[in-house]
Amino acid sequence: MELTREWQGERFADGRPRVEDVYLEKLRAMTLEEIWLPLYVKGYHFQFEGSMKILQSDKKLIGRAVTCTFVPTRPDLYAVVKETGNRNNWQGMCNQWVVDNLVEGDVLVADMYDKIFNGTFIGGNLTTAIAAQTKQGGAVIWGGIRDVEQMKKIGTQVYYRGIDPTPIRECIMTSYNAPCRIGQGVCLPGDIVMGTESGVLFIPSHLVAEVINSAEKTHAKDIFGFVMLEKGIYTTAQIDSSVWSMDMLKAMQEFIEKDERCQKYRNLDWSLEIRAAQGEKEALEEVLKTCLV
Repeated sequence: MELTREWQGERFADGRPRVEDVYLEKLRAMTLEEIWLPLYVKGYHFQFEGSMKILQSDKKLIGRAVTCTFVPTRPDLYAVVKETGNRNNWQGMCNQWVVDNLVEGDVLVADMYDKIFNGTFIGGNLTTAIAAQTKQGGAVIWGGIRDVEQMKKIGTQVYYRGIDPTPIRECIMTSYNAPCRIGQGVCLPGDIVMGTESGVLFIPSHLVAEVINSAEKTHAKDIFGFVMLEKGIYTTAQIDSSVWSMDMLKAMQEFIEKDERCQKYRNLDWSLEIRAAQGEKEALEEVLKTCLV
């Protein structure tokens, strides 16, 4: 809860932020790049990793992160971790502890320090459990997997680094629902995981609504802009400008209210763009940041 103190909404029993399902559904219709941009503008520069392999090439992954981190084992550390598991009545090995506690909508995010040989975090059995417990969730593994033929038939989306027939060995979990590094990306518990063909993006829970609103505004402006260009009403320079005039914003809002394609965009907040058009310094700076990326 301390790690995610900027989140003001509902939480799970384990303290993770519970971003509303409606936002998860909206993300399924969006691209990773349009969500990445407003995060980057806000200073979140290490939320993306694009070097992973994908189990299901035609399936997007959206869900709430459950994080865990592993290191090579040593006897004294192993003893402490096993005692912790016993106190919590967790059965089996550390990777099984995490899978057994997943709930609907979760995505397992595991830093296996790029371990593939003897580092296969999941195979056929655990993928079956992930599918049953998370429904549309899945996994992001900075390490190995096994039983790929079985896993593909299950249908759950998994991002991973490599494949090996060996089981998981000689490693131990050092954190559970704490900060987790996946390549160049940093994930906190409760982040929304967005996996596409481009890679994996970790969206901070407290920014999900804001970045979705930004992406939806981009969609609405594009629909309006294409029509205006086709009709010759505005020039490409006007449409491509980061700061639109008040006349253009008013015309766009009227267009959104009438055009059926824009029905889902009718409740968007355009106050920032209006303030920028009126010359307010802070609003102008915020809007112009998108040009610098």
